[in-house]
Amino acid sequence: MRALMIKGSRDLEVSEIAPPPPPAPDEVQVRIRGVALNHIDVWGWRGMAFAKRKLPIVIGAEAAGEIVDLGQDVTGLTKGQTVSLYGAQTCGECEACLEGRDNFCENVKGIYGFHLDGFAQELMNIPARLAIAAPEGVDAISAACAPVTYGCVEHMLFDNAKLKAGETILVQAGGSGIGTAAIQLAKSIGATVITTVSTSEKMEAALKLGADYAINYKEDRFEGVVRKLTKKKGVDVVFEHVGVDTWVGSMFVLKRGGRLVTCGSTTGIMAEINLFQLFQQQLRIFGSFGCSLKNVRDALDKMARQIVEPVIDTTISIDEIEKGLKRLEDRQVFGKIMVTL
Repeated sequence: MRALMIKGSRDLEVSEIAPPPPPAPDEVQVRIRGVALNHIDVWGWRGMAFAKRKLPIVIGAEAAGEIVDLGQDVTGLTKGQTVSLYGAQTCGECEACLEGRDNFCENVKGIYGFHLDGFAQELMNIPARLAIAAPEGVDAISAACAPVTYGCVEHMLFDNAKLKAGETILVQAGGSGIGTAAIQLAKSIGATVITTVSTSEKMEAALKLGADYAINYKEDRFEGVVRKLTKKKGVDVVFEHVGVDTWVGSMFVLKRGGRLVTCGSTTGIMAEINLFQLFQQQLRIFGSFGCSLKNVRDALDKMARQIVEPVIDTTISIDEIEKGLKRLEDRQVFGKIMVTL
């Protein structure tokens, strides 16, 4: 069968690999229908963290597919069912896993597509507990966006930042996959959404998606615009995932007692914090990584009820992967790039 294998820095190709054996008693075998590209795929393609990985490796950290076979001990799932695939191989036995908080697993073996063979292959066996059934009406392309794009944002906004109706949030990089998800999820509970984007076309798209205000950060300093929009009070929450380029400004636009939640650092990993500002303004900073199984289920439920709808920038074939990764690397996207197999 075919799989997308990375063999070195920017060395990625479609390879023939052996199909998986029949699933173990606690596994399901899934035919992958859609893979959603993320920056972790770009990082792997660039050659980051090779010392922690054994190459070659199949890429793909976010996906969904159709169950084609089940292990003898699997219950609650059926053949033909569409399932979202959780993005890390967790133990299922530690306290965090037993509580459904797999992103706090004490014995995680790694992230699919980065430390372990990922989802960009035609067939794959996965522990049944990590295959989350999609409700009726949610197709595989939408379901493929639930484990990272929407699940992680659910965790950021509601588990960590505790965003509430009537509050104001700044969503950095609103044209990204998680940015489009954050706009929709924040609006769904009645928050006022300000977002930053890089072009006038993305401004228009963000407003159409539901943002109340869109700022072209290449033309205006977002800090000044946000302060003006909030009458110098600042925002309640900043949704941050850009990193160094926006960090100082993101801290500056928080109101007293404001919360910053971050899940990424695409422009660098080292940033400075004004400690005087931090304690005097009583700011709160949350690091957020991955999501719980409940977050994925909640995201799928909101898709089924049409509260949110994944924004698909481009759908490409497995043979066009480098074009997709380059487009993501150059930030030429609004929403998700999907790979079909």
